[in-house]
Amino acid sequence: MQDNEFELLEELELISDEDFKDIKHPSILPLFAHKNSGESIDILKNDAVRIWINRNKNSIIPSCLIDRYLNICWTNLEFLKSLIYKDSPVNHNLVDLYESEIGIDLLQELRSFLENESTSYSWRGRVFPARNRETNTFLKVFIKPAVYDQNDIPTAYACCWDIITSEFKKVLQNTFSSLLEASKLKDNDTGTHIKRVNRYSKLLSEKLKGKIAFPEVNDSFIEDIGFLAAMHDVGKIGTPDDILNKGGPLDDWEREIMNEHTKNGAYILSTYPNPMATDIALNHHEQWDGNGYPYGKFEEMIPLSARIVAIADVYDALRSVRSYKKSFSHDIARNIIAEGRGKQFDPNLVDEFLLIENEFAAIFDDMND
Repeated sequence: MQDNEFELLEELELISDEDFKDIKHPSILPLFAHKNSGESIDILKNDAVRIWINRNKNSIIPSCLIDRYLNICWTNLEFLKSLIYKDSPVNHNLVDLYESEIGIDLLQELRSFLENESTSYSWRGRVFPARNRETNTFLKVFIKPAVYDQNDIPTAYACCWDIITSEFKKVLQNTFSSLLEASKLKDNDTGTHIKRVNRYSKLLSEKLKGKIAFPEVNDSFIEDIGFLAAMHDVGKIGTPDDILNKGGPLDDWEREIMNEHTKNGAYILSTYPNPMATDIALNHHEQWDGNGYPYGKFEEMIPLSARIVAIADVYDALRSVRSYKKSFSHDIARNIIAEGRGKQFDPNLVDEFLLIENEFAAIFDDMND
């Protein structure tokens, strides 16, 4: 699902009041009033919302609008079909659609994300619809602000989701796993490196879950990075063999070509439905202090998933034998990463790494080529 599905472009021609009245969807009810706050906000008459409704009413993506209290104000037909609802869910709370066994933790997470500027008042995760109890089906949900008040606080949110079955997920992962097999043929150093990077990245993410500094790390994030971290160097498929397998330092012009693997990887993975894939491929060589590539991003401009994979990738590269270097011990690799704290690496992530460094060492020893 692309972010542009949610962009509310001012230059789009606003639909007229007459057009708005012609929207015959049964779930468009009288304007919703925020009873809890005493405010009366005409969400459905907001210009941006009207644009969004007009763009999404016939979309194949299940979509709805919710207010700041998670009450549903509008849905499209695909939303209703995905929930197998007989009646309109409008004026019901979005929480009513979640399985009771998810528990209060997920609901608290949802609320905290939508009220937190550091998460862009957005939430991405997975839930199970209450009226669709197929055990092999779940929803990947994305909630993003649609309307802001004068203080730039969201008053309404656009909510969209993809319906994911275990069969679809398996086919998708198998397809992209084939790319990894192709990259192994190109890069003699790949071996079990990519599998270990998956393990390191998942381990580090698990340690971040529930910590205030990393609110975006939830079960969905952990599961995704545990598969997608291995994709970080898939762009090397486009790197010439003589550069990829050179037995010594690269010349400047060769380094420039090698560095293009980040952009190539992002292009290859651009069709993967989870943006984490392109985030990792494009940004895993960016550095906390801005001295990385390809764009010189710094600090939290770099996606968290890429900052995690950066530590995992460097640690394993240091421990591994390469055509141009010998293997370093765990202690040396740990010290190099510690020295890169606040320079090459996110300082908070380095601190977390140092707490579990022995588990990194154990993964390397267990999965060594």
